[in-house]
Order: sequence, then C-alpha cells, then structure tokens
Amino acid sequence: MDNASRRPEPLELAARVQERIRDVARLGVAFSGGADSSVLLALALRELGPDRVVALLGVSPSLAARERKSAHEVARALGARLVEIETHEGDDADYRRNGPDRCFFCKQELFRRIDDEVADRFGLTAIAYGENADDVLRPDRPGSEAARRHAVLAPLADAGLTKADVRAVGRALGVPSADKPAAPCLASRVPHLREVTPEILGQIERAEDALHDLGYAVLRVRHHGTLARVELGDEELVRVTGSDDEREAVVVAVRAAGFEEVEIDPRGLRSGANTLAALEGAR
Repeated sequence: MDNASRRPEPLELAARVQERIRDVARLGVAFSGGADSSVLLALALRELGPDRVVALLGVSPSLAARERKSAHEVARALGARLVEIETHEGDDADYRRNGPDRCFFCKQELFRRIDDEVADRFGLTAIAYGENADDVLRPDRPGSEAARRHAVLAPLADAGLTKADVRAVGRALGVPSADKPAAPCLASRVPHLREVTPEILGQIERAEDALHDLGYAVLRVRHHGTLARVELGDEELVRVTGSDDEREAVVVAVRAAGFEEVEIDPRGLRSGANTLAALEGAR
C-alpha cells in the first residue's frame, strides 16, 4: 500500500483531533458514555488535562438508567469530572410531536442549558460533541443543526475520523467503551408522529432492561402501541431464531413490560430505522 492510500495509524488520528482543541482554555464535552463522546473526552483529557475538561451528561426520561450508570463508569475510568445537566425536552411540544426532526429539539435543549446554566459556572470557553465523519453523511441526524447554531465543536468529524477510526483510536488509548454498541436515546424507539411521553419511554426501558438481563446486548424495542417490535443484532438474532426457548423467553420478558404483542423483526437491528423510513416517505 502506497503512502497516498495508507490509512493513518490511530495515534496519528488522535493527534489530528487533539490539534483541533489545542487552543481551547476550558472545554465541555457533551458526553453520553458511547464510543464517540468517550473517545473525544479521552483525547480532550490527553491534550488539555483533567483541570481543563468537563464531561457534560444530559439527564431526562429519554436516558436509560443503565446508560446513565455506564456513562459515570466510563468518565470515572478516564479520570474526568462529570456534571449532570437536567434537560426538559419533554416540555417542548415540538419534541413531543416526534417528527423526523425530534433530535434537533433534544440537542437544542441540551446545548441551551449548557450555555445558560453550565458554561459560566465552570468557565468553559468551548463545547464539543462526538459527531464523526460518518455521521456527517447521514440524513437522519438533525441534532447537528442544533450544534451548529450553538457553535458546538465537532473535532472528530473535522479531523475526518469515521466510526471505525474512532473505535480504533479508543482501543489504542484503552477507552473502556471503544467497542460499545451504539445506544441512542429511548425516544428513538417511538415511530415518528407518535407522541413521546415519559410513560412510553419507561415501558421501552423496562422491556430493554429485561432483554439485557437475559444476556442480549445489541437491541432495540420499537414501541407500536400495544405491539413491541424487537430488533436484535446479528449474533442475538441467530441466538433467538435458533431456539424456541430463547424466542419464548424474549416474548415473555417484553410482555412483562406491558406489551400485549411481541414481534421479533427477522431483519435484525436497523439503526435509525424510524427516521430513515419517515424521511423516505416524505420524498
């Protein structure tokens, strides 16, 4: 492979990201505990040091308790200070309406509260979030517009790091969530134009917790009223389709969360399925 086509090594990619935040006096990192924001946080700590970086975790009914706990564990492992920010996107009728632009209103609420309640308190001179170069190409991420309006930095994307690059950098730096499966907010399980309510989010969380307790790691429980449509990762799908007992255990676990019917989607997990379908239907 010639130098022109050689993909940079992980530490070279890390240096590219660090260069983009080098002149920031104090940085707030919008943090979820997922691979992207965790790697960004690790690189910020590496470049600026723990006294100049704060991890900012938005907390609302759309954040599963399991994910909240995991975010704290990752921040602790990285040696970062984590500050929780209570967000109230559920008070916004545009968010509850749950159109394909729902993520805009969620991110708008987060970044607004960071600006109004946190930035001055911690002397933050810039905010960054974990958008990567693959995200930039996706049509189902309206939250990026909210980031732009609030002048939030996207160092991973600006440095050209794809999701695979981010994971490679994370592994090289020993970031504990480098290979963590994507875990979007609970509201992403609600089909667009069905109202998002705390009750629906709680029901989804109970169903997904039950499946995690059965040992399933990569999953979504899509909420269709009385019907739950379960999407599973490739390995999980093989496991459940190969055993009637496993299938029955999944159905029983999800029904216990209050669903009357349970369907296991034979297509497996499709990230962004609700938003992509809505966008396609609008064309």
